[in-house]
Amino acid sequence: MPAQKGKDLLLKLASAPPPHAFVTVAGLRAKRLAFNAESVDVTDADSAGRWRELLTGGGVLKASLSGSGIFKDAASDAEMRAAFFAGDIRAWQAAIPDFGVVEGPFQIVALDYSGAHDGEVAFEIALESAGALTFGAL
Repeated sequence: MPAQKGKDLLLKLASAPPPHAFVTVAGLRAKRLAFNAESVDVTDADSAGRWRELLTGGGVLKASLSGSGIFKDAASDAEMRAAFFAGDIRAWQAAIPDFGVVEGPFQIVALDYSGAHDGEVAFEIALESAGALTFGAL
């Protein structure tokens, strides 16, 4: 797979209430999607050579979405802010070029604002998965 442009990785938030239309979170300069699977250690005295053994499929799966950037679109900014302050679990999408779209419920766990006296107001957002995710072609 050839190199891809970072700007093509998009984070999208589902509008509320249903029916959902996904809105790209505007102004994001950096985005990240991470998948994690916790392991379950089942090593015991009979483990061969005292090597650690893991339980197949026994861990908890989770995904994290994050991004940082500047405000450019009042509608997506208002949706993010409302979802955070309400503690809502909302549908989000991460569109990854030449990979596909990961979609599912996420909760905003951090929303940070910053700004220098001679610069723009910036924000950082962090989300954690809150249920099963799906994968589809882009």
